[in-house]
Amino acid sequence: MSPGSKMQTIAIIPARGGSKGIPRKNIVDFCGHPLVAWTIACCRSCRLIKGVFVSTDDPEIAAVARRYGAEAITRPPELSTDAADSESALIHALDVIASGGRNPVDVVVFLQATSPLRESAELEGALAKFEKEKLDSLFSAAELEHRFIWREQGGRVESWNYDFHCRKRRQDLSGQAKYHIETGSFYITRAQLLREKRNRLGGTIGIWPVPFWKSFEIDALVDLELCEQFMRKHQLDKFPPQSL
Repeated sequence: MSPGSKMQTIAIIPARGGSKGIPRKNIVDFCGHPLVAWTIACCRSCRLIKGVFVSTDDPEIAAVARRYGAEAITRPPELSTDAADSESALIHALDVIASGGRNPVDVVVFLQATSPLRESAELEGALAKFEKEKLDSLFSAAELEHRFIWREQGGRVESWNYDFHCRKRRQDLSGQAKYHIETGSFYITRAQLLREKRNRLGGTIGIWPVPFWKSFEIDALVDLELCEQFMRKHQLDKFPPQSL
């Protein structure tokens, strides 16, 4: 995209070169393409996202990102350590984008390459909800439906969302409070809030619900195999990424 082009909503995909569980995880082969390519393709297919950026410290990942249609932002070493948080990479990316003379970024869609089980229609729906409800931030989440949840703390275990002394049937739990887990797949945040709070979430927060199977992410080889099975079973691979 050329400087001065209209850009209000952008996607940023942090993708470091280092990985302990799976070497070169962000570009490992996943259903025939580098893992990060699937997230890039999803963003490029979303009509509401006007620019796709990959923040990385790794030249090979940067080359892959460009090959699949994203712009690569070189992340400095101090923001690429295991201790560095994602927010620092996001804000650095915003600074680089702003320095290029582009139109101001209003909304940031932050996506993790290690959560490939998503569709562009979800991003469009979530962005539409974000604007319609005037939210400040939003995250994808899966509901823990009808599950008995236990918490372990200080060497003790306790039932958390029910009283095990008065166990109810699973179907009778539906009237109680709902519990959600962040899938890590995507977050939507006002750029100003991200800068001010240095947090992906804040203000009025919304949830974009996804099926529980879409909450799986890739941290180990077994996750890679499982996510590939889900990808093919639900035909999310029928529109593969296209290299330029």
